[in-house]
Amino acid sequence: MKLVTLVLTIIMSTALQADQVIHAGFLVDTESGSVLPERSIVINNGRVVKVVKGYIAGEQVIDLKDSTVMPGLMDMHTHLTSGASPSAYTEKFFHEQSFFAIRAVVNAEKTLMAGFTTVRDLGSDPRVTREIDQAIDNRTIKGPRIFNAGKSIATTGGHADPTNGVNQELMGSPGPTEGVINGPDDAYEAVRQRYKEGSEVIKLTVTGGVLSLAKSGDNPQFTDRELDAIMAAAKDYNFTVAVHAHGVEGMKRAIKAGVHSVEHGTYMDAEAMRMMRKQGTYYVPTITAGKWVAEKADTYPKIVQPKAKAVGPQIQTTFGKAYKAGVKIAFGTDAGVFPHGLNGREFQYMVEAGMPAIETIQAATINAAKLLRVDHELGSISAGKIADIVAVKGEPLKDMRLMQSVHFVMKDGIIYKQP
Repeated sequence: MKLVTLVLTIIMSTALQADQVIHAGFLVDTESGSVLPERSIVINNGRVVKVVKGYIAGEQVIDLKDSTVMPGLMDMHTHLTSGASPSAYTEKFFHEQSFFAIRAVVNAEKTLMAGFTTVRDLGSDPRVTREIDQAIDNRTIKGPRIFNAGKSIATTGGHADPTNGVNQELMGSPGPTEGVINGPDDAYEAVRQRYKEGSEVIKLTVTGGVLSLAKSGDNPQFTDRELDAIMAAAKDYNFTVAVHAHGVEGMKRAIKAGVHSVEHGTYMDAEAMRMMRKQGTYYVPTITAGKWVAEKADTYPKIVQPKAKAVGPQIQTTFGKAYKAGVKIAFGTDAGVFPHGLNGREFQYMVEAGMPAIETIQAATINAAKLLRVDHELGSISAGKIADIVAVKGEPLKDMRLMQSVHFVMKDGIIYKQP
């Protein structure tokens, strides 16, 4: 549905410029993993027509000869309604949906301006993110293309149970509609509810988490039967499934059930890595969030502090091991745990852990597109694909800190940021 909307938006738009030509000093070919010098990218009606050697003339020439040009970046783990605020635990008691919608509008634009033209939102109020998504598609506001999970699915007391830590009189007993399940039947109902609400991906919290008001950050929280039911329902509705997982037992149960990506993966061991290679499961590391919570540990509630100090510093090390073990990697940051717009820090952290610079860009483009099952439309700059294109001045493969300074952003052939 997302890509159908995109195509219709492009076809119906009368504001797009025809025959745009980008002169790229260097072009990152994400399909081959190479960098090509002096290329011209021809764009018509929001799509790439062709890529040719050298610099050719055109009706509208965009001079990026001093830059490295690459496909629009893709972040597979964000929370657009979240604000990385110490007040996050009490906001829901003092603010209406409009507060979170306003913040999401701001965060969406920051994300796009940082060069991320596509994101997965893995857990936000579906009433907000659905409207934000539509407003972006209609070009009412500026933001990335959103693949929305709506409310994360948890078990009672689990990481995404919205009543953790709440006064008993206010706690109630949330069920599948609120994203809390107990048993296979609940699992089916929760997936169907996400479908009803317009979600495009399912997010599960299969282990404890860091920032929830619960003691464990890593215990398994779904049974095998619940996971099998989730995956059966997800297959019926053509959903991909992403799982938050720190602890290895919950992670292995989820991999065995056939989930499509593991987020965080903090205590992943060699057996889990072998399982992921065999199943083709993607790993979405979120190193930036780990470093942020470790640095800010003392600002969180006391029940959260020991988890932040233990889990946060571990993620980068785990990522390095997973990469060396041959696990498939898709780029993701958990933006919302830290301020939106800083997503580009993840590239440097991935390189520090041993991943070659070109592969970090592939993780944020063609690999992410494959995880989303949209690599026929996005993830590389090639004929026929949607013209999502960003640029960085200089040569970022020699200094990945430059990925934090994207200075040109095009989405659907429309320029949102340029020098």
